[in-house]
Amino acid sequence: MAKFPKSVLVANRGEIARRIIRTARRLGVEAIAAHHLVDAGLPFVSEADRAVELTGESPVRAYLDGEQIIAAALAAGATAIHPGYGFLAENADFARSVAAAGLLWVGPSPEAIAQMGDKVTSRAVVAAAGVPVSGEPGEALADADEAVSEAQRIGYPVMVKASGGGGGIGMAVARDEAALRKAFESTQSMAVRSFGSDRVFVERFVANARHIEVQVLGTADGTIVTLGERDCSTQRRHQKLVEESPAANLDPQVRDRMQEAAVRAASAVGYLNAGTVEFLLDTLTGDFVFLEMNTRIQVEHPVTELVQGVDLVEQQLSIAQTGRVTEEFAPEPHGHAIEIRVCAEDPVRFFPSPGPIDEWVEPSGPGVRVDAGYCAGSEVTSYFDPMIAKICVHGADRVEAIERARAALGDLVVGPLQTNVPFLSKLLASEEFASGTYDTNIVANVKAG
Repeated sequence: MAKFPKSVLVANRGEIARRIIRTARRLGVEAIAAHHLVDAGLPFVSEADRAVELTGESPVRAYLDGEQIIAAALAAGATAIHPGYGFLAENADFARSVAAAGLLWVGPSPEAIAQMGDKVTSRAVVAAAGVPVSGEPGEALADADEAVSEAQRIGYPVMVKASGGGGGIGMAVARDEAALRKAFESTQSMAVRSFGSDRVFVERFVANARHIEVQVLGTADGTIVTLGERDCSTQRRHQKLVEESPAANLDPQVRDRMQEAAVRAASAVGYLNAGTVEFLLDTLTGDFVFLEMNTRIQVEHPVTELVQGVDLVEQQLSIAQTGRVTEEFAPEPHGHAIEIRVCAEDPVRFFPSPGPIDEWVEPSGPGVRVDAGYCAGSEVTSYFDPMIAKICVHGADRVEAIERARAALGDLVVGPLQTNVPFLSKLLASEEFASGTYDTNIVANVKAG
């Protein structure tokens, strides 16, 4: 049996499409880029072995058109589809349709996607497996009165969440009953518009929290392998900006318990392929609770690759084809890695700032890796997320990694559009980041400092 699919259509765009294509070509897997016309000039299209054009009412709709993508894959003779992250990556119906069309789905089963994609359901599933969750797992709240009763039971402040939410969308903090009633109604309304579901729940809000996640790989024999953890606490609007691995100053016993909890969570749904189990750690008590499981490869996967010495996309392709990791798979944790998300946005307010790119010079040197979706001559449009590149560095220890990250960011040249580099440079130079004891308040603290 072949180790990898013969050919793979990448149902995505930008840096993650380019990154998947890079590994596919190294392995001798034909890489097919699916793209909307607006992206025709981006590097991922020219670097693929072949490219097919998608059409739609808008560029975003094109990348969400599962029927068209499957038809394009079949017409191109692809044997597999890799969804990357975002768009259709966590769409259980799309995964089913891919398999029904006789194509290989590079990801977990549709059942696992569905169970983990709904936060109410996933909380109940992992809680039954012994994974700690905030509050009592149960059904979605029917109305604001039920939300108030639950908040009175677990105590204010609480976080109101849309069960189908993700990427920092569908979340609101309430510190009293009046705020909760307002937040419940607005979150439920937004959830219907954005996710097609009005399911909402509440959990205890932790003011001093760290966002820690564990990378897992599941194989067909039921084995769940963990590949360390990542600290993703540096966020703006609940969206990550900087990630690092391993998490600094993490109690070894907490680390071990998180790894065990991640295995239990993944095992509870018979997880196959790459995934990430996310936790919220209370820095005051040392307790942690399950947040969610992302049933796909993460944006921040490079820091795990740099520390563990593995190629996660290679393992995804191997597991999809054979049910197993490759024979060469032998992770050996070493050093420290940091990823910095460079976005085309106002560095003060973090509002998107699209535009043409005339200048593009990437940093290089020992321990430096750049995963970019753009180059000189590209244009960042307003259709998609504003992230344009990920500056990833690896060092012998955290101090060296920070030094390399600061130097790499200083060597990056992108213009004339605005980017968040000035803020990122300030953040990396801050005492709070250097201490390694920061929590999810660090962006606000650095902005105020």
